[in-house]
Amino acid sequence: MADTTGPCALVVMGVSGSGKSTIADRLAARLGWRYEDADKFHPPANVAKMSAGQPLTDEDRWPWLQAIAEEIDRLSVTGQRAVVACSALKRAYRDILVHGRDDVRIVFLNGTQDLIADRLADRKGHFMPPGLLVSQFRTLEPPQSGERPITVSIDAPVETIVDDIIRQLKVPS
Repeated sequence: MADTTGPCALVVMGVSGSGKSTIADRLAARLGWRYEDADKFHPPANVAKMSAGQPLTDEDRWPWLQAIAEEIDRLSVTGQRAVVACSALKRAYRDILVHGRDDVRIVFLNGTQDLIADRLADRKGHFMPPGLLVSQFRTLEPPQSGERPITVSIDAPVETIVDDIIRQLKVPS
């Protein structure tokens, strides 16, 4: 993408099973941007805690979110653009990622709990207890208009969802 206006980063967010990785990867490919999975920014202590089956607290998440925000800043300074797949379920989490920048946009993958539960049930090689999905929906704070989100329904094929995001971004692909 030759245009130097618009966002330097898109944070594709939603609950587990909403398609963050798939949509973010495909969107990055279409835009010619870098794809980043937020999970790779977890500090070793978080990985150890999750591996032991312990849920992360907000205090555990702050350094992780800060590391993602720093990577977005680093890429922006070098003129690179990125699409980041990150759950970012709470407004406070997104505030760290965006930290007042106009050139970081949130893409919210919106779907019903039933639709996502059906998708998770069909997922191969991934286990997520139904209670965790319920917990994620309880935690989810959908982005509000002041966050300037791009909200898309996940009840469509991947390419249609990506087309919708690009249309709302108003950028060439």
